[in-house]
Amino acid sequence: MTLASNNTPDWVFRNARIIDGTGGASYHGELAIVGDTISAVGPVGSISQTGRNEVYLQGLALAPGFIDSHTHDDRIVLDAPEMLPKISQGVTTVVVGNCGVSLAPVTFKGDPPPPMNLLGGNRSYEFVTFASYARAVAEVVPAVNVAALVGHSALRLAVMADVNAKASDSEIERMGAMLSEAMENGAVGWSTGLFYPTNAAADADEVSRLGRYVARHSGVYATHMRDEFEHVLESIDESADTAKAAGTALVISHHKCAGVENWGRSQQTLPKITRLAQDQTINIDVYPYAAGSTNLRADLITDTYPIMISWSGPHPEMTGRYLIDIAAEWGLDLSSAAAKLQPAGAIYFQMDEADVRRVLASPLSMIGSDGLPHDVHPHPRLWGTFPRVLGHYARDENLFDLETAVHKMTGKTAKVFGLTRRGQLKAGCFADLVAFRPDAIADLATYEKPVQQSVGIELVMVNGKMSFGQSGASVTRAGRLVYRDR
Repeated sequence: MTLASNNTPDWVFRNARIIDGTGGASYHGELAIVGDTISAVGPVGSISQTGRNEVYLQGLALAPGFIDSHTHDDRIVLDAPEMLPKISQGVTTVVVGNCGVSLAPVTFKGDPPPPMNLLGGNRSYEFVTFASYARAVAEVVPAVNVAALVGHSALRLAVMADVNAKASDSEIERMGAMLSEAMENGAVGWSTGLFYPTNAAADADEVSRLGRYVARHSGVYATHMRDEFEHVLESIDESADTAKAAGTALVISHHKCAGVENWGRSQQTLPKITRLAQDQTINIDVYPYAAGSTNLRADLITDTYPIMISWSGPHPEMTGRYLIDIAAEWGLDLSSAAAKLQPAGAIYFQMDEADVRRVLASPLSMIGSDGLPHDVHPHPRLWGTFPRVLGHYARDENLFDLETAVHKMTGKTAKVFGLTRRGQLKAGCFADLVAFRPDAIADLATYEKPVQQSVGIELVMVNGKMSFGQSGASVTRAGRLVYRDR
């Protein structure tokens, strides 16, 4: 047992299977909380003090609150701060601002261009500095903690008249000043989305020069690489080279080998990333599904894999239907039907299950949902990612043990993003906790019915406050902006 305080505990959890987030073996134990901090944790019988609240878990798993390493929750934490899609999964911290897309520091007079519209319309973009976004999070107090990245597309659209060009020296300086402001006010790093038109014109020089502003604050660099299809190996090299030139740790976002012609290539990509990681800090995030989701894009239209419409501006009645069926009904080819649906979003069944399993099992991978909360018919990963890893892949498929699964969504993620005192059950750490039933935890969200809470989550605490319980609703909101350990 480790003690951090002699005060009477506010909470004591007894008779739990302690999974501490380190990846080490679980054990039968108990845990005490004083205020927002874990004050003691150890084997059964080691905590003699009686808590103001005593909870007997009867052998349920008690783990650190899950950290969603890849989200687009920038706006939903303000507009729907109860955060049911995430806290109902046991998530207590979300990493926002991925894929080059962040709310700050940019505003729009008209409709935000894709992919910025993944976070909402122009009214969603009201923050010209990161500090103003941080203040909004503090004022709202969402149910989960927020760790924020600054998006490269947001920077480019805020500064550049033409984002289809490489940034000039003066534009890089202006974007660099914005990055510095963000890092000084609590951002944990930055992200690029070189796959997207608002970011694609940025070359390696622009990315590495901007990355140096983040490196001065020990921030992390997350990237939606330029290509996850045919040129995935070259994109890995570009990502590693720019991160190394900048002096930042690298996170390769939602690593995949997309397109049927690339199925099986994780047998090439993962060894390459592992070799590169011997010389620099590289990690990857992954969601536990063989389908991705983003805007409906002309360059992703194909008849080699199914495409489901997640929303459509002019044709909302087509939401949740497959593009091939819509095209047949309209008497159009796939590309013409897709054009008629625009602006729109889609779910692309473009990955191979064997590749997904290899990436999930990699020691470099951590779990991120990449859910899109503003989609009318979202990908089921928004509501089901973490229980799916614990239930389907760890328990049912034996892809890894439960301790490894929890580590990939807690201690590892906290270390990658430098989140001080998060991700472990250890005296002195913040009291972000989840209790769940290992034998019953399961995702219920499907592609056909994606908005469904998972089962098997018994309770969730955020910063020492009971925040979600068996009622299936958010109880107390206690989230905060969380900072990188410098």
